[in-house]
Amino acid sequence: MTKERLQTLIIGGGIGGLTAALALARQGRSVHVLEKAGDFAEIGAGLQLAPNALHVLDRLGVLQELAGHAVYPSRLVWMDAILGSRITAIDLGDAFRHRYGQPYIVMHRGDLLTVLLEACRREALITLEARREVVAVEDLGDAARIRCADGTAYEAELLIGADGLWSTVRRSIADDEPVCAEYVAYRGTIPMAQMSSHAGLDNVVMWVGPEMHFVQYPVRRGELYNQVAVFRSRRYRADSDDWGSPDELDAHYAQTCADVRDGVKLMGRDKRWPMYDRVPIARWTRNRITLLGDAAHPMLQYLAQGACQAIEDSLALAQSVAAAPDDLPRALAAYEEARRLRTARVQITARAMGAFFHLDGVAATLRNAMMAGRASDDYAMLDWLHGHRVTGGTSSQ
Repeated sequence: MTKERLQTLIIGGGIGGLTAALALARQGRSVHVLEKAGDFAEIGAGLQLAPNALHVLDRLGVLQELAGHAVYPSRLVWMDAILGSRITAIDLGDAFRHRYGQPYIVMHRGDLLTVLLEACRREALITLEARREVVAVEDLGDAARIRCADGTAYEAELLIGADGLWSTVRRSIADDEPVCAEYVAYRGTIPMAQMSSHAGLDNVVMWVGPEMHFVQYPVRRGELYNQVAVFRSRRYRADSDDWGSPDELDAHYAQTCADVRDGVKLMGRDKRWPMYDRVPIARWTRNRITLLGDAAHPMLQYLAQGACQAIEDSLALAQSVAAAPDDLPRALAAYEEARRLRTARVQITARAMGAFFHLDGVAATLRNAMMAGRASDDYAMLDWLHGHRVTGGTSSQ
């Protein structure tokens, strides 16, 4: 049975979907959010938020609340995972904050989602509904209709697909598939007391090595330590799920220095995350249907920008809709135009950074020598990314 026509329907209640709901409600639109899981919750552990995302969260009025959950690292540190030596660092202190107008923070993904969820629940214009798995999307021209697995159907003037990498909404717009990088990640948090001080417990530490990298940083006010171990599986097969196993993890990291090996020993082995992205597409809007976040532009994690780009999308979309509320196709076209080249650049750069992280032999030695020569307060390479601002449905730096 089809329910009454909604003004705005968002599919997906993750970080992007809730941020979009909040941004649209602040512009006066009623928003209905569907989440297929039994509750609104984030799977995973740590999250990095750069100034480009924090400016948006500040404008939405949730940044102060986030501060109570966040950690403000002193620097981003690159380490050689094999040699155990420092390659370079980026200072995140006063000069960084002055340049970009916001700090760089790390936090638990669940804490960010909780803050967004509570903000949405305080908004009278937002309705949240869990246990609704969307299985079909129909473009009606002047509206969109979706059908859920339980037979429930909804129509909306505006349909937003914020349903992630395996987006059902995207299939109504683009005929493509996610691309597996043949890498896998193991993630988890441990009590801070279990960690040694190696490269500094108040830093974001990236250990890089041949076809692997290991990330460490504190979350949840410094009470927990987040670790992510990534490596390329030599057993990868497209038709099999039997690859990237814990024994491969241990074998791959056996070559690393003692600090990395000690950290990996503390990680759980019960869940792994295969790494995927998609090739950028030129169009992610069709009539009254559009995409946001990973549904529009899934990216590899090497720039720590997946959530940040979804947050940017949310404000750009809300502002474009507010600028043309009576012509939604035009509003969505403006949103897409404001975002597509920016997000494509982040997707492509993330792939390139992954290759740079994972060099071996002479190439790795050259990489280390090149990076060692830069000053810790040289931010030029970050300006295009962290200096970005979403303004009036467009973007500027």
